[in-house]
Amino acid sequence: MSWSNSLGKDSRGSRPRCVLLVDGAKEEVAARLTRLVGIDEVEVSSGDLWMPYGRPLERKDGSWDAGPADEAELDKATDLVPGPMRAHLTSWWLAAADHGPRTPNWDIASSCTIRGKKGLLLVEAKAHWNEVKGSSAGKKLRAPASENSIKNHERIGRAIEEAAAGLRSASGGAWRIGRDRHYQMSNRFAWSWKLATLGMPVVLVYLGFLYATDIAKGGNLFHSAEHWERVVTSHSEGVVDSSCWGRWLDVNGAPLIPLIRAVRQPFQYRDV
Repeated sequence: MSWSNSLGKDSRGSRPRCVLLVDGAKEEVAARLTRLVGIDEVEVSSGDLWMPYGRPLERKDGSWDAGPADEAELDKATDLVPGPMRAHLTSWWLAAADHGPRTPNWDIASSCTIRGKKGLLLVEAKAHWNEVKGSSAGKKLRAPASENSIKNHERIGRAIEEAAAGLRSASGGAWRIGRDRHYQMSNRFAWSWKLATLGMPVVLVYLGFLYATDIAKGGNLFHSAEHWERVVTSHSEGVVDSSCWGRWLDVNGAPLIPLIRAVRQPFQYRDV
């Protein structure tokens, strides 16, 4: 069994590539993430923190510790977000936090410096068309739903509506993010906006991994940075302001910039 198999259903495609992107010496990873953003005003240093932070580790008994490959939940107890800000995020997103309901998971989240201030680099990654297509749905409330689940469903809808209004104000364009459509993209932008309202500068990267032949063939692959950009802009049409990509937005004095980036991250399924 290889380390990638310990990721379960996410053992191919974008997830192991994200793990490889943050695997290695801290100086190397920091430089890699800085190059990924590719903006002079944004830097990841070796003193920054990121999740995941490397490959799963094999224990002496042959089992695997997948902890290093865990994705980030920004309201959970990590050093990526200060404690009071985490509590604010939780109450904004959830009406009932009992029994540990999940908040959005990030493929990569890293502290960084943005225009001279401590901020966050947030990455949503895709490796093939089915991963994009699967993210178009709205958030479903599964039956039978508990009273807390219903309350949380309603609170999430209001939080995204609030973010849509705030983003319209920040960009001057049309935003139609919502709980019931394009939920994944909607929560990515909603959380980025909310962090900025709390004074945390944010870089939000939509990352496409090129030529992910381990999981998809032919037309399901992303062939170039230009191809990936067309995929993202088409997917986000009518959901986000089309002028936002690559543009600094001022959210209550904190900068937020959404970016589209593509890289080729080699990965041989079963061989690593």
